[in-house]
Amino acid sequence: MAHRTAPDPARRSERSRAAVLAAASELVAEVGFGKLTIEAIAARAGVGKQTIYRWWPSKGAVVFDAFLATNEHEGGLDLPDTGDLAADLRTVLRPTTAELTDPALDRSYRAITAEMLNDPALYAEYRTRLLNPLLDVTRARLHSAREAGQLAPDADLDLALELLYGPLHYRWLYRLGPLDPAYADRLVEAVLHALGPA
Repeated sequence: MAHRTAPDPARRSERSRAAVLAAASELVAEVGFGKLTIEAIAARAGVGKQTIYRWWPSKGAVVFDAFLATNEHEGGLDLPDTGDLAADLRTVLRPTTAELTDPALDRSYRAITAEMLNDPALYAEYRTRLLNPLLDVTRARLHSAREAGQLAPDADLDLALELLYGPLHYRWLYRLGPLDPAYADRLVEAVLHALGPA
């Protein structure tokens, strides 16, 4: 007689969680954030609505987790230090432009951006899990460059961060022009020209 083992609740929970995130990602791309409902996510994922509310406080939180899962950002941000600051910055800005222009991600990210304006808890999650880690690794790389004399001794690193990432998001948010590797490279060049050693 075959020995039957009890179902593993952790594995079942992980399967359900993955199904919810996949459903949220698909639905926000199909119907937009405004028409997205927890009920629709639950139905597509094959779980109960209460299962979703047990893990996430709002549909914005579900969509944000789905965005992170798709992009594998959380805990995976890194910025090399090869000694070539321009090359190292390009390794993070070029993929950022690719993500912002990916049709599969654009709608989700715009939805998250809009939702954060009215949901302080979601904004706090975004800062803690995505924005702050990105800024921290970039600031650390800029700091090592300043110590190595590749930036002016009095270079304002917080301003440098805004000069690097601000124009990307401004152009993306208002659809002011193409976002491509060439634009990312021009940004890096402009920032290093402005903040480089005299």
